[in-house]
Amino acid sequence: MAHVLAFWENRVFYDSFMARKHDRLAASQSGTCSGVQVKLFEHRFDVKTGFEPRFTDVDVVRVAHSTVHEDRAEHFALMQERVWNPAMAGSPGMVRGVFAEAPGHEFLVLSMWQSSAERGKYRAGSIERLTQRTQVEEDVAAVTGDVVRLEPSWTV
Repeated sequence: MAHVLAFWENRVFYDSFMARKHDRLAASQSGTCSGVQVKLFEHRFDVKTGFEPRFTDVDVVRVAHSTVHEDRAEHFALMQERVWNPAMAGSPGMVRGVFAEAPGHEFLVLSMWQSSAERGKYRAGSIERLTQRTQVEEDVAAVTGDVVRLEPSWTV
């Protein structure tokens, strides 16, 4: 499995790429992969510091994709901003991240870490306590995610 993350300066550039270059690029890659899913998320807020899509100073990215119950979406976002983000930001080895939203009450949390070991320190003691505090199980209808070890040669 591969995760391809693309960051666009704004929606105009994204739309221009999709209209002018996407189909030609996709055709040239025909047969190289199967089961592709594409989601477009809009930035809501940064996790820790000003987010920038730079991967040279991190080894691991945690991607969490949540579908949230409609009546709990604002609670979920508020808990991310006030509880989860400060907890991640205070964890040694967490470099930066972004919280983004897509239509249909879908959210993406992308956190960037110096290493798997550093991320493991955060996860070991914090997840259960934070889950109870934020009532995340009442908010979330479905969640998927991955911890992705970055391949530097794939970064452009």
